[in-house]
Amino acid sequence: MSQAGIAEKTQLPEPGMETAWVSIHLDQAVKDRLVAQALLCLTVRQKVPFETAPLHGLILLSGPPGTGKTTLARGLANQVAKALPDNKVVFVQIDPHAFASSALGKSQKEVTKLFQQTIPEMASGGPCIILFDEVETMIADRHRLSMETNPVDVHRATDAALAGLDLLTRQHHNVLLIATTNFPEALDRALLSRADHVEYIGMPNSHARQAILKDILTELSKYWANLKSLLPRVPEFATAADGLDGRQLRKAVISAAAQSKATAMDLNKLTADHLLAALKGAGKALQEAA
Repeated sequence: MSQAGIAEKTQLPEPGMETAWVSIHLDQAVKDRLVAQALLCLTVRQKVPFETAPLHGLILLSGPPGTGKTTLARGLANQVAKALPDNKVVFVQIDPHAFASSALGKSQKEVTKLFQQTIPEMASGGPCIILFDEVETMIADRHRLSMETNPVDVHRATDAALAGLDLLTRQHHNVLLIATTNFPEALDRALLSRADHVEYIGMPNSHARQAILKDILTELSKYWANLKSLLPRVPEFATAADGLDGRQLRKAVISAAAQSKATAMDLNKLTADHLLAALKGAGKALQEAA
């Protein structure tokens, strides 16, 4: 898109983003809590001064890579839009890497423009939900940065982002920020202190692994009907997949079909043994890489 750092802009609710919400298998209480917190941020900030209720309108999703934080954030945005009465919500996904890769001296300027011009313009017509994926790229911990390996521009970009967040908080009460991070220890502590809610998204437990495996096998069986016969073995597959994140689980199921040319050409020939071998192999590869 023409605006720097904007990876996507769309209007919510969007039926296509409903999949993002249902595909992430978490305790329903976690999902309910996230929706409630997001709505609270938007509702209270419309009426109560910041000095009374210091809400910044920022939700942070933290956890290991591959646990579905970005997908969950997109789904959360859609759920919030569905819950708001008679409102069309603008959804914007920011690519923080675009700012980090800016030429020396430009990062601070681009970040300032994002917070003080681009986002306010997008929020001028109603509620706006902004997703900052891998936010540690933009707002790195200034105490950990070396001035020798990180130019002063990186420090100033963090300063600009925090100042911009404070400005949004006070002047644009209809903006909700959802940020994700794989490395919370790399985030500036000033951002962590501004988060209204931090939710840790961990590795899938046995129940979640079974749900993920059932999802993908059910979807694949729409095209290769024989895969339905594997569904009763899902608990066994989930046990073999202990230690894999959601992304790795889905990839392992697909890669199981690469056992031979025959299975690659026709997934109906995929067997439980193929799938078990792929899941165990993925787990072993992780252990060896650790």
